[in-house]
Amino acid sequence: LLAVQGAWNYERMLGTGMGYAAEPLLADLTESDPVRHTEAVVRSAEFFNCNPMLAGLALGATVRAEYDAAPGAQVARLRTALCSPLGALGDQFFWAGLLPMLVAAALIGVVLGAGFWAVVGLLIAYGAVRLWTGAWALRTGLASGLRVGQAINASWLPNGVRRVGPVAGFAVGLAVPLAAGWYLRDFSQHAAAAVIALAVAIVVAVRWLQPAVTSVRFTLAAVGLTILLRWVVA
Repeated sequence: LLAVQGAWNYERMLGTGMGYAAEPLLADLTESDPVRHTEAVVRSAEFFNCNPMLAGLALGATVRAEYDAAPGAQVARLRTALCSPLGALGDQFFWAGLLPMLVAAALIGVVLGAGFWAVVGLLIAYGAVRLWTGAWALRTGLASGLRVGQAINASWLPNGVRRVGPVAGFAVGLAVPLAAGWYLRDFSQHAAAAVIALAVAIVVAVRWLQPAVTSVRFTLAAVGLTILLRWVVA
């Protein structure tokens, strides 16, 4: 599952990685039901897309359904039904919650003098949560099978999504002014004014060019302008 995105493609999204992860779990079917094994391996590698951190829930549930001899069409419908909720829950918990929260904590640590160790702490904390969540997801899916939806609703995940967002917002709100103050500590008043003007210009540009602005373009432009400004000021 750690390599579930290793063969990501537009045709099957995570499907190939899911098939790779499912194959050893389905190995016992080769003796008990060879035909079912072949069909299950093919199904496991079909189109699938969700947040990769929670893919274990779908993998475990579908493998359990195969061993429970659920109809193939029902297993396929289960995979399809899990795409959207696992994508939404995973994106909210990891990309909009946990990751911004930990990055903000690392920024605060750097400002307070932790230096490189703040980054190390970020990597260790995120990796630990990632591994624990992956193991939990797979175990939960294998134990639940077709009832995985009920298991998700009864788990920590929905509450975790609701709680991590406000914590992340608080952490980012605290980290931004601290990091900005630390970054601008050697700037003159004119340089600080230039930074503010640049921030305002970016906001105006985004509002004006919104249809053409993507996250990649915005990030590249912001990084380039920041480097240029730092060079000019220096």
